[in-house]
Amino acid sequence: MDDIELARHLARGAASILMDLRAAGTHEGKALGAEGDLRANTWLMAEIAAHRGADGVLSEETKDTPARLSRARVWIIDPLDGTREYGEGRSDWAVHIGLAVEGVATLGAVALPGLDLLLDSGAPLPLPPMAERPRLLVSRTRPAREAVIVSEVLGGELVPMGSAGAKAMAVVRGEAEIYLHSGGQFEWDNCAPVAVAAAAGLHVSRIDGAPLVYNQVDTYLPDLLICRHEWAKRVLDAVAAIEA
Repeated sequence: MDDIELARHLARGAASILMDLRAAGTHEGKALGAEGDLRANTWLMAEIAAHRGADGVLSEETKDTPARLSRARVWIIDPLDGTREYGEGRSDWAVHIGLAVEGVATLGAVALPGLDLLLDSGAPLPLPPMAERPRLLVSRTRPAREAVIVSEVLGGELVPMGSAGAKAMAVVRGEAEIYLHSGGQFEWDNCAPVAVAAAAGLHVSRIDGAPLVYNQVDTYLPDLLICRHEWAKRVLDAVAAIEA
């Protein structure tokens, strides 16, 4: 199978593992999240090794090594993005399967198992019409300061939601116009969502407008902007004014 077919296979497989585990009722809350992370990651790592053994891998749930840094192609995965939401029985969590080539998020698949959806960069959805008043996605528990201020500047509406993948895909699906995050993420939190969002025709960058670069020594990637192109300049200008 080619890369996008593999990404879809990986996302669907991990989603099935996670949904089956939750349905079994053998674990609850944090224990459910921990077991889900473990099972999905174990399966994903084995599948990537079997199908793309020459590529590098960076997973949230596997101890990182320098080996990936010498690889041009690196699979960047989050087996369960939104462990808290998954453990609470919510639907706003995701599975991230991203492929970075020479540091660029080139390909991605994001499963939203609780909604029985899979979005990927190989078959991007047409962007729906925008709302007149911009909707900004923020954390359910820790709304980013910049997002709150930008929402006020733009006359927008804050929309709380769970995982990073769920928020990014909400923009792709037309449920919001802007996802502005500044509270700290790692490469696995956004590589796959960024690839899917870019393929759909959305603006993707750091919150200062700089490109997002992957497969770095330090995997910390603290900020992110995914939004409709129509809003990108105004959002970036508003953030710059905050930092000035």
